[in-house]
Amino acid sequence: MHKTLIGILFSVWLTLCGADFTFAKNRDPKYQKAVSNALEYLAREQRRQGYWEANGGQYRVAMTALAGNALLAEGSTTTRGKYARNIQNAVDYLLEMSQPNGLIGYKNDYHYTYGHGYSMVFLSQVYGEEEDALRREELKKVLIKAVEFCASAQTTRGGWGYVSAKDGNDFDEGSTCITQVQGLRACRNAGIPVDKKIIDRAKKYISDCTTQEGGVQYSIRGGGARPAITAAACAALFNAGEYDSDHLKNMLDYCKKNVWPGGNANRYFGHWHYAHFYYAQVMYRGENKDWDKYIKDIGQQILRKQSASGAWMEGHVGPVYTTAINATILQLDNGYLPIYQK
Repeated sequence: MHKTLIGILFSVWLTLCGADFTFAKNRDPKYQKAVSNALEYLAREQRRQGYWEANGGQYRVAMTALAGNALLAEGSTTTRGKYARNIQNAVDYLLEMSQPNGLIGYKNDYHYTYGHGYSMVFLSQVYGEEEDALRREELKKVLIKAVEFCASAQTTRGGWGYVSAKDGNDFDEGSTCITQVQGLRACRNAGIPVDKKIIDRAKKYISDCTTQEGGVQYSIRGGGARPAITAAACAALFNAGEYDSDHLKNMLDYCKKNVWPGGNANRYFGHWHYAHFYYAQVMYRGENKDWDKYIKDIGQQILRKQSASGAWMEGHVGPVYTTAINATILQLDNGYLPIYQK
């Protein structure tokens, strides 16, 4: 009887922790060591006020949300785990950065929609696990207003720019559109109301920006197909509930030719980390065999470039950015963050 009960409990534990168990069973220990070193680096780099920053003290809101998400992906929350205090401090900072109009950030940051979108993702994941009633209500209010700001910032063609449509004379740009769509979806998954019309307009925008060969352009005005934006747009369409349209299949084919590691795409193109941050999400949601091959190939590339400090130093944005992204990619199949799950 006692052995039977233990067996049942063990089976339940495997079910609840299946993603993490699979990760621990199947992944090269070098990956886990790389992640551990990366997260320790991020923990050391967090400022006393709770934020992280890019080179030159830039993009504090965006870096805080991305770094916080990487720590969440390890399994820590605001109250439990190795990085609970770091995550709590990051949440405190972003809540302080929430403006009366709903923007999470500050107006004189000329790329504030990035930080706003990433913050919606991070705070919505925290909101889903928050146990304190007062804190949960505070997060809910901030996220509701953040969604409202996002809706008001959308351009007439359904996209977003580096700043709101009003502040940016209705300028749109593909990569910022992706951050807003994923942020909105994360909020909706957490129970925050999101008008479906906003998402539908964004999907139409992505379609209008897509070239005949399946690449997504820099802007509705043109600028040429970009591998990084296309990979991100595929992830955004998954988030928006689109999985098998001909339009998406065309985009995925483009990514296989231009983003997939190895072959003709084995090159370090512009915005490589941004591209694989999103393409990894696409691969993880696809066939298991594709994910296994992808994470092995991209993981080897990532590990080769890690410095002794635990950080990745390449790119002009700075090591916090590249380290948060690489650490998140290597932890996707931990299964702790709902926004990235199948």
